[in-house]
Amino acid sequence: MYSFGYVGIIGKTNAGKSSLVNALVGHKVAIVTNRPQTTRDNILGILNGENFQIVLVDTPGVHRSKNKLDKKMMKNVRTAISGVDLILYLVDGTKGIDEEEQDYYNHLPEPKVMIKTKIDKKGIQTFNADFEISSLTGEGLDKLKQYIIDKMPKSEVKNVPFEEDDYTDKSLRFIVAEEIRQNALNLLEDEIPHGMAVEIERFEEKKDITIIEAIIVVEQERHKGIVIGKGGKMIKQIGQKAREFAEELLGGKVLLKIFVKVDKDWRNSDNSLKKLGY
Repeated sequence: MYSFGYVGIIGKTNAGKSSLVNALVGHKVAIVTNRPQTTRDNILGILNGENFQIVLVDTPGVHRSKNKLDKKMMKNVRTAISGVDLILYLVDGTKGIDEEEQDYYNHLPEPKVMIKTKIDKKGIQTFNADFEISSLTGEGLDKLKQYIIDKMPKSEVKNVPFEEDDYTDKSLRFIVAEEIRQNALNLLEDEIPHGMAVEIERFEEKKDITIIEAIIVVEQERHKGIVIGKGGKMIKQIGQKAREFAEELLGGKVLLKIFVKVDKDWRNSDNSLKKLGY
């Protein structure tokens, strides 16, 4: 019998959703940072095996909507919940679960399981969960993976939407843009708030080199200077890490150019959100 189905991965921001998807798939599908709400779109991670194909839907963190971007993110969460065969609800094991979050979980549709994450960290809280995992060390992942496979709809015929070597539905442009955004968020730490996006203006694959031109969009003029850094040092660091990632991803030489522009209200502008792919 062949197993195929969709799994929605939800939870609060920084619960470890993207880390779990990357760990299960075995490829970097979604960015991982310590910043809240870094995942903005539903990203599919595709887990392939001899007798199964599982589509993991990584969603933005559950949070209150403050602007149009937030509303689109929460709409993505609701969309993911409505069309899956299993819900994995992740709770940061170092923070635990309060009454409000427990109530939210109780109202989610079945089938669902609660997963305590980051069990390799110090200060793990005591609360009931169906699985306990560490995406960093791999502890508990094999057990969870087998559970997911067992829960998926079964068929005698292999009829799946993705190829065996696919691991995400996202384009190379999207993956590179997200890598740039991750590097910027991690390198800048708390210097710039959440209002940062990356737009790919050019992605041209030539015979011997791939030329990529990207724009980092920020909300304030002073943030532009911070991203560029003194003498261009910061943007050079951001670009260097992203270029190395892109070369490994594409298997060849990459010329990456990154620019910075200010768009003060991009998170509330339908045109800007559409241009940025949200």
